[in-house]
Amino acid sequence: MPRKSKQKTADDVSLITVGLDNDDGHQRITKGEEFLLLGGSAETHERMQDLAVHVTEALDKKGKRLQDACVEEVVDLIHDALTR
Repeated sequence: MPRKSKQKTADDVSLITVGLDNDDGHQRITKGEEFLLLGGSAETHERMQDLAVHVTEALDKKGKRLQDACVEEVVDLIHDALTR
């Protein structure tokens, strides 16, 4: 019997970041409603957390969730977070 595939919806949108500079063997994972942060050194993972919070809070101030924003808007918010 063929498997039924799950229909993709706007609720399936997430921000996923991956840090590749971990050399201490510690596995860092942070999961939120709209993001998943994987790996990285302690410093990198903290920066990824700051980025996720910045994007989430900026969208919240606009009354939006991640799935409501266009790609360009999210990219702009990420750029803002990285340059502050």
